[in-house]
Amino acid sequence: QVKLVESGGGWVQAGGSLRLSCAASGLTFSNAHMAWFRQAPGKEREFVAAISRTGDITNYADSVKGRFTISRDNAKNSVYLQMNSLKPEDTAVYYCAAKSWGRSFFQTFPATYDYWGQGTQVTVSS
Repeated sequence: QVKLVESGGGWVQAGGSLRLSCAASGLTFSNAHMAWFRQAPGKEREFVAAISRTGDITNYADSVKGRFTISRDNAKNSVYLQMNSLKPEDTAVYYCAAKSWGRSFFQTFPATYDYWGQGTQVTVSS
């Protein structure tokens, strides 16, 4: 059974930083493209960042480019999201997601991902 568990969310003032972690189990982690999505109350889930199975390719939403960095450690079956210069509009539940390397890496729609964590709350105050 595939399980993704996020951690590291919390409260931070605008301009601050947080580092999210996602621990994966039940799948061949090195064969999975990984991503972070987020969802604010009343809004659709949106793509934040993705990293290829080998870590050689990354993709970021324009809204976070230059502020967020996605990384992975295949030895630890983990993916991370370093978030700097946080803004109130970054407030959301952040979800870790995984899909097979056979799927297109640059497809960013939530429906293209196979597995999801339960999310971790990030709140950025003004």
